[in-house]
Amino acid sequence: MNLNLSRKVKIAIGVVVISSLAATATLYAASLPNKYPLAPINEPEFYGSPTSSIASAVALPASSATFSTSGTTPAVINKEGKTVYERYGDTEAQGTSILQNIEKQLKEQGLSLKDVIYLRVYVAPDAAKGGKFDFDGWFKAYAKYFNTKTNPTKTARSTVGVAGLVSSDWLIEIEAVAAYPSQHNQD
Repeated sequence: MNLNLSRKVKIAIGVVVISSLAATATLYAASLPNKYPLAPINEPEFYGSPTSSIASAVALPASSATFSTSGTTPAVINKEGKTVYERYGDTEAQGTSILQNIEKQLKEQGLSLKDVIYLRVYVAPDAAKGGKFDFDGWFKAYAKYFNTKTNPTKTARSTVGVAGLVSSDWLIEIEAVAAYPSQHNQD
């Protein structure tokens, strides 16, 4: 009987401790102000450091419609080229080619690169770089189209090094998400 009573006491103490921790956490969270108030917004809002070339986050209005591309790959420069670089170019050239292709896809939807809110980028190892990822080549391609005087948009972005892409000639593949402008700005 003592064992049963001891077990019940331990359970009761455990319940009290867990309940008080949950209550303390709830009170603490309620006392903190929101860093970003959940006020309605009319256009995408980009967050992050002014000195960074990318946004750390993007908030969209609740009624936003988006357009997403599948993984977009580079265009062939020279079908008869003997090397990857002759056929498709290096990472920077391939990234530039892909962004031009995405720009065309966006234009068909009434959008532009200014409407892009997020990029997911896959970079494969480059044999000419000792089998390393040429992230700098990608960053140079990005810098031609984003965070510029003509397009000040700084997208949220993920850049991921992968073992390979569908074609061994491809050094980069990009997915894009763009937000359609709100109705009040189209009038």
